[in-house]
Amino acid sequence: MALGVENTGRDPPRLAILAPLDRVAQVSGVMADYIEKAGLKRGDRLPTERELMVALGVGRSTVREVIGRFQALGVLESRKGSGTYLLQPISAATVHMPLRLEAENLREALLQTLEVRRGLEVEASAWAARRRTAQDIQQIEEKLDAMERVHLAKGTSGKEDLAFHLAIYDAAHNPLFRQLLEQMREAFERFWSKPFDRPDFARRSFPYHRTLFAAIAEGDAEAARQETLKILSVVEEDIKDMSQ
Repeated sequence: MALGVENTGRDPPRLAILAPLDRVAQVSGVMADYIEKAGLKRGDRLPTERELMVALGVGRSTVREVIGRFQALGVLESRKGSGTYLLQPISAATVHMPLRLEAENLREALLQTLEVRRGLEVEASAWAARRRTAQDIQQIEEKLDAMERVHLAKGTSGKEDLAFHLAIYDAAHNPLFRQLLEQMREAFERFWSKPFDRPDFARRSFPYHRTLFAAIAEGDAEAARQETLKILSVVEEDIKDMSQ
């Protein structure tokens, strides 16, 4: 079924129902197209979640995921009890959609994404050490404690590990770190979900998360860099060892 926006003259554009395949990415593109064709301006309120669900033919969770993705990009804002508002004009041509990585094999994909992670996470950790507030330290420690509990119980902690690193990104107080991660999350998650079907993947990096937190809490930017590099070095070693 073709995707797109059906314009009915003066009425707001009606969105075509989407096929199930790759729905979140499709909804993101159509939503951006809708915002442009509806002529929504900065400060305008978007239709309600229910109206978007009906127009798009998708469930509430999909609509919320797309809205959350646009919030991370800094173009939408949800106001409790009021609705979701446009913070800046966007279109399918100008808003950055999630990046895709087409690698020939898992090893290549993991190493390529690791290069990007190294560039982002090392600097985010250093800036977090310089700019963290008492509230940031509390948030990071809470995420770390949750990660440790799950890791000790199950031997793995993918979602909790991501939450820990997102808290560090937020502590850097530069919204571009999180925005870049949101754009790449789809490509990252595609390859980083239990790599090589090994529950012990990167397990050796676990202790360095606590020392990374300590460096950030102490405001030591260089130590934060080094602890992040230790984590990523273990990850790289496991990619190479487990892909042989």
